[in-house]
Amino acid sequence: MKKLFLILMSGLLLAGCAKTDNPFLQPNGNKYGAPPFDKIKAEYYMPAFKEGIKQHQAEIDSIANNPEAPTFENTIAALDYSGTLLDRVSRVFFNLNSADTNDELDKIAEEITPVLTEHSDNVYLNEKLFARIKTLYDNRENLGLTEEQTRLLEKYHRDFIRSGAALNDEQKAELREINKELGLAELTFAQNVLTETNNYKKVISDSTKLAGLPESVIQAAAETAKEDSLPGKWVFTTQKASFIPVLQYSPDRELRKELLMAYTTRANHNNKYDNKAVINQIMKLRVRKAHLLGFKTPAAFILDDTMAKTPEAVDSFLETVWKPSVAKAKEEAAELQKMMDAESKGEKLEPWDWWYYSEKLRKEKYDLDEEQLRPYFKLENVRQGVFDLASKLYGLQFKKLEGMPVYDSDVEVFEVDDADGSLIGVLYTDYFPRAGKRAGAWMDNLTPQYKKDGVNHRPIIVNVGNFTKPTADKPSLLNMDEVETMFHEFGHALHGLLSQCTYPSLSGTNVPRDFVEFPSQIMENWCFEPQVMKTYARHFKTDEPMPDALIEKIQKAGKFNQGFVMTELLSAAILDMDYHEISDTASFDVEAFEKNALDKMGMIPQIIVRYRSTYYNHIFTTGYEAGYYSYTWSNVLAIDAFRAFKETGDIYNPEVAKALRKNVLEKGDSEDPMELYRKFRGKDPSPEALLEKYGLK
Repeated sequence: MKKLFLILMSGLLLAGCAKTDNPFLQPNGNKYGAPPFDKIKAEYYMPAFKEGIKQHQAEIDSIANNPEAPTFENTIAALDYSGTLLDRVSRVFFNLNSADTNDELDKIAEEITPVLTEHSDNVYLNEKLFARIKTLYDNRENLGLTEEQTRLLEKYHRDFIRSGAALNDEQKAELREINKELGLAELTFAQNVLTETNNYKKVISDSTKLAGLPESVIQAAAETAKEDSLPGKWVFTTQKASFIPVLQYSPDRELRKELLMAYTTRANHNNKYDNKAVINQIMKLRVRKAHLLGFKTPAAFILDDTMAKTPEAVDSFLETVWKPSVAKAKEEAAELQKMMDAESKGEKLEPWDWWYYSEKLRKEKYDLDEEQLRPYFKLENVRQGVFDLASKLYGLQFKKLEGMPVYDSDVEVFEVDDADGSLIGVLYTDYFPRAGKRAGAWMDNLTPQYKKDGVNHRPIIVNVGNFTKPTADKPSLLNMDEVETMFHEFGHALHGLLSQCTYPSLSGTNVPRDFVEFPSQIMENWCFEPQVMKTYARHFKTDEPMPDALIEKIQKAGKFNQGFVMTELLSAAILDMDYHEISDTASFDVEAFEKNALDKMGMIPQIIVRYRSTYYNHIFTTGYEAGYYSYTWSNVLAIDAFRAFKETGDIYNPEVAKALRKNVLEKGDSEDPMELYRKFRGKDPSPEALLEKYGLK
């Protein structure tokens, strides 16, 4: 149902718009077709949405009522290229509603969400339009279509069926109501999480409470306090860049506990921002929708359109990697408990202790302290390292664009060119936390790639993060997790940038959810390779490269704490599946449901699931429902694919890189994803590669 708002055609609008100050109703004024953020005001969104819906509905009516017999061009291609204005304003608005929202944008989101849902239903439940699609689908083998055209036709037929096109009138009316309520409930969930994240601030007045914390962490907390008009104090938040260093380095156990519990109880305080009732509402609606469309559970409905196909396949895969992961985590927990026992305090290992003692253990085992690494991970250097890697692998060149309109002063813009100088696309980077930005990191399109009338329209991509902010006397210095995250999100960016598809809804990252993380996960495999680190890991003061001895320590510690990492990740994936394998609409206690799910899987009490239910944005708002397993499944593909480089003895091997670009990164969803993988690798992947890499065998 979200597809209509994931297709942005071009920066050019349909001819005939009346003259107006509204920038959405005018052609973009730069050669890239980039949004004119400097001219966009909140008051322009609703008129642009309404005009976009009006124009799109006129196009849909024209296609559906065409007196000529349906053809691929007058029905499928026309449908895929429709909705230019609506897609344009939707892309900009929903990107900002995630990355730089405010009360005014939130109110617009509440107002426009049911309107967009109704319009989407009007398209997908249009009987005449579906009849034309079905006629083509039933005769597809005789139409002389290309492989990509066949894929698009099949995708539209499947999407219309999955959106209720084959239901009777009474069922369609019920589906419309479900979709409207579901859209608003998911929006409420996200807004509650953001509000709760912003509302918590741990103010410290006593400097002795800061004992053990690195100076950079203390300075960052002081600057956060100044931003909140609290000079002379220190403020910590539930942004990971703020509280994780406290978990790692503070000997103050109560402070560690308070911050971790503040993070893991967001939207679970029985106040107006509590999400437990919202989760019940979302799940009831998802179950009703699945039943209406002929599926037993939401998971069965969702996974029918993925590589995995069934909940049983996902459950089996997760069990394969869960058992060795939790076994490893138990070994790690026992080792940390020994460290605690040696202190003779009589304390038992709790979740707020894990980071602290594992950091101590890493120092003891490998003489490696993550704070030793930060000075070598200046954000701008890491980003340049990512660019250099893309240049070595794919011949891409990056040029910073000055004077481009942006929505926040932290945002930077780069032109991306191919080796021959031709334009690949434009990349926006937005890396620091702000009150209006949801937590986490992501990639999105402001314009996707597509071809039309002989023109290859190039994409505009945005990478968003919440990394460690610069301070008054230091640039942004990243930790290892943030470095890995930057490489990961840039992998998504490459998937969007390198796309060479004809049709918008097949291009870039418009692939099955359990394939979309493959291009991002494979990029992580390069980030701590010694050859790659030498290109970006340079001291922010002296510009000296990271010493070989320190790089060697990172390599030796590569499998350290991986039981924890995988258990935290996989428990979230299993919890997701448990929610979406619900088959009835009876109300349930969210906390009891979560506890039962974790107990059933054998979760150890020393680790908290990566996302507790009430702030689990991935599965309740951002489209990863019954899909969080995708990160682990895609990692299986990524680790196996990276071996293709390793096996040649050259992690930059140009022939392997060319094959990866040609068979995966340029293809979008134009072919079956497993077939694309096989064309690149020559074989199917195996979970054994993942277990071996993380020391879980």
